This record gives sequence, C-alpha cells and structure tokens, in this order.
Amino acid sequence: MNNKMPKLIFGDLVVDKPIIQGGMGVGISLSNLAAAVANAGGIGVISSIGINVFDGGFKKNPREINKISLREEIRKAKQKSNGVIGVNIMVAVSDFIDHVNISIEEGADIIFTGAGLQLRVPEILLNDTEGKYKTKVIPIVSSARAAKLIFRTWDRKFKRIPDGVVVEGPLAGGHIGFKMEEINDPNFQLEKLIPEVISTIKFFEDKYKKKIPIIAGGGVYTGADIKKFIKLGASGVQMGTRFVATFECDASQKFKDAYIKCKKEDIVIIKSPVGLPGRAINNQYLKDVSSGKKVPISCPWKCLIPCDYKYVPYCIAFALTNSKHGIFDKGFAFAGANAYRVNKIIPVKELITTLEKEYLEA
Repeated sequence: MNNKMPKLIFGDLVVDKPIIQGGMGVGISLSNLAAAVANAGGIGVISSIGINVFDGGFKKNPREINKISLREEIRKAKQKSNGVIGVNIMVAVSDFIDHVNISIEEGADIIFTGAGLQLRVPEILLNDTEGKYKTKVIPIVSSARAAKLIFRTWDRKFKRIPDGVVVEGPLAGGHIGFKMEEINDPNFQLEKLIPEVISTIKFFEDKYKKKIPIIAGGGVYTGADIKKFIKLGASGVQMGTRFVATFECDASQKFKDAYIKCKKEDIVIIKSPVGLPGRAINNQYLKDVSSGKKVPISCPWKCLIPCDYKYVPYCIAFALTNSKHGIFDKGFAFAGANAYRVNKIIPVKELITTLEKEYLEA
C-alpha cells in the first residue's frame, strides 16, 4: 500500500504536497513565509490585510499603501520561489476588489477568499476571454450550507464554479465562522463538516465533470491529522499555527515566543470588535478590554466593512499590527486551538519533512 502523501491538484495546477499554509494577518504570513512553504512543495499564502498600513501610526492614504505593499509582497514571493503562491483575501475588507485584481494581475496561483461569502466571480476573470490569467479562486467556508450557496450562485449567474473549497472548522485561530455555542458542539466539528461539504459539492462536480478539491482547515497539527482528513475524503489540509513557529514566518520573535510560552488554558475565545468570535492567546490587553476598558480610536480608513469605530472597544488592525512586532501591551496574538503544543522554532523545510514522516507512520 502506498502511504505517500498525495499531490494536491486544482485542474492544471499540481502541488507536490497537500499542505496549504493558512493566510495569517496582520503581517504574519507575507512573502518570506509564503516563499519558504512554496519551496518546500506546499502552497505558500500571503495575507493581504493591512500590509505596512499601520506601522508607525496612521498614514495619509492607507488604502493605497496596502495596494502597493500587496503588489510588492507577491512579487518578492515569486522572486524567491518557483512554487505555488496564494493570497488570502478577506471578503469583509473594504478594498476586497482591489486585492483580488492585484493578486490576479501579479500572477498569484490561487486566491483564498474568507471572512464572508464570495458570491461573485472576479470581473477580471469573467472578462478574460483570451485566457490570460490562470489564478484559481477558492472560497473558505465553515458549513456545507455556505459552500452550496457559493457554488449554486456561481453556477446560476456565471456558468462556472470555484476551483476548490477550504472548510475551516471551529478549532482555527483568528476569526472563526461559528456562533459561540457551536464552537464546542460535536455537530460543528471539522470531522463532521468535511463529509457534508463533499456530499454537497458532488452535484457540481458531476455537472461540470471536474474534481473539486476539498481542503480541511482548523486544528490540523500533525501528519496523522493530515492522513485522517484525507481518509475522510479531503484532498489536502490548511495549517496556520505550525507555520508561525518557523524561522521564516514574517512575525517578530516575540510573537513566535508567545506561541512557545502559552499554555492550553491561555488560549481563549474572544469577541472581536467586528462581532465575530475569535481564538487568541490571552494577555493583559485582552483582559483589560474584557473588563470594559476602551482604547481610544481614530479611523482614517474603514478597513473592515462590518466595523463601526465609534462603538468598538479597540482597533483590531492596530492591535494585530502591534502584536506582529511583539508589542503586547497594545495588542494580542490570534492562535489556533493547538498553539500550546508548539515548543520550538524550526525551519519550514524541517516542518514539512516532519509532517511527511508522521503521515507515513500514521
């Protein structure tokens, strides 16, 4: 029996390892990490949100800075690697279309769209009658219902379907697409969601006569976890937490140290200023916010559509930018449910090798 990790195939795009490094903002996964993962045979992913925008205080034109910085990060990643480079773009950001267009123009292999339902095929792809652009579009969902809505809408309105789908379970870090009461409910665990999404997508696979890869994300930590989800029918996995604990991760050493030092009880569910639950490493900043302390905010750029800065307790973009630099008295780190298991920093290549070894031994 062949126990080797299968390749991950999106039509004409073949990825050597079935491992996608999750997009982590603000500024945690940029060109350095993405290129290292791509060079190791996986899919390296740049997070498009708030790149360089909040460093050193608010800028006069943050939207333009983000556009320029995203373009630069994609170019740098592609210069460092001939592997597969993706961009994670939040549907909820006010400049979503800008990020999508830039990613496609710069030749990103894949766009992952989360934090909202991607109900439209990007215009730049719809208008590409000559087949100039090869970028795949893969939505991130947290339920079979969301996947069905996206696929059905694309099918009816645009006569095409997404190139794959990431199913993100409630053990993920950062913003999670579940209600508080669903996070620990067995009916909403990733092991249950994957078969449901596979069943839902089969209709569209049959109609379009093509394989739609289903990717499992949220709480995937070991090679044995990868094998488990592939046995459940997934084509690959998305992993974030493990890649933070690598030398190539774009975050500061202090950010990585927060993962190494945290204990299981330090990982908590918070209510984000934009109204969604989020999983983070607890610290004094979050405790102060939880006790009712409000951090003064002035907002020259409504980066997240659902956010009303007049009523939120703090600016999440500022807080996450601070944490990237290790300034934890003014911020906090998002983290997956398994972050407490991290105990050392290793190279990306060593991590991928370890995951392969664990996969073979599972």
